Amino acid sequence: MTLNEDLKSSVRAIVSRSWTIRDGRVVPEPGSISLANDAVKVQATVLYADMAESTNMVDSQRPEFAAEIYKAYLLCAAKIIRSEGGTITAYDGDRVMAVYIGDSKNSSATRTALKINYAVKNLINPAVAEQYRVAYEVKHVVGVDTSALLVAQTGIRGSNDLVWVGRAANHAAKLTTLAPEFPSWITREVYDVLPLDLRESGGRVMWEPRTWNAMGGRLIYRSNWTWRL
Repeated sequence: MTLNEDLKSSVRAIVSRSWTIRDGRVVPEPGSISLANDAVKVQATVLYADMAESTNMVDSQRPEFAAEIYKAYLLCAAKIIRSEGGTITAYDGDRVMAVYIGDSKNSSATRTALKINYAVKNLINPAVAEQYRVAYEVKHVVGVDTSALLVAQTGIRGSNDLVWVGRAANHAAKLTTLAPEFPSWITREVYDVLPLDLRESGGRVMWEPRTWNAMGGRLIYRSNWTWRL
């Protein structure tokens, strides 16, 4: 069978095969979903943490310096995500994706965003400034959204991964393209269920509402506050 024939047969099988979909209450493991049209439906909150202006850094700094920044940012983000009960589902260059499930998923993901901002401002940037005596400043954006997601296995046998299909996965990623002057961005669906201590601090409002015109006028919220580790 030629590659053309193989691909034609595989695509026809994908688009014609019936789906087996079941509800999930935990983050699926890759081995728990087959490569056939098999999927798990979950209610989940997705977080993306992404370094901003990393292309400029790579173009203007030594590779070793850029690698140190990547490693420091992703290490802090990953450990904070896990400490808040999130499951890391993917790394992609200078960003990490995480999924939260359960009653506290929105609070945990939002607190993660504010804690990552604390780590950047109070741990990473001071360490870089002390080591290199330069004015370089790490900038980043974290996006959080919540929705139903369909989780399926993609790829080929021996080289596959889970794909998270639904609004939260796409919009959380797109939020990271917004202004890094406000490193934390969450959607209205996340904000509306937050407890008071994640909305205000000492009587001061922590979030500013904005209209997301690029996404049909969705209401989103931004913050430059931190949450102490």
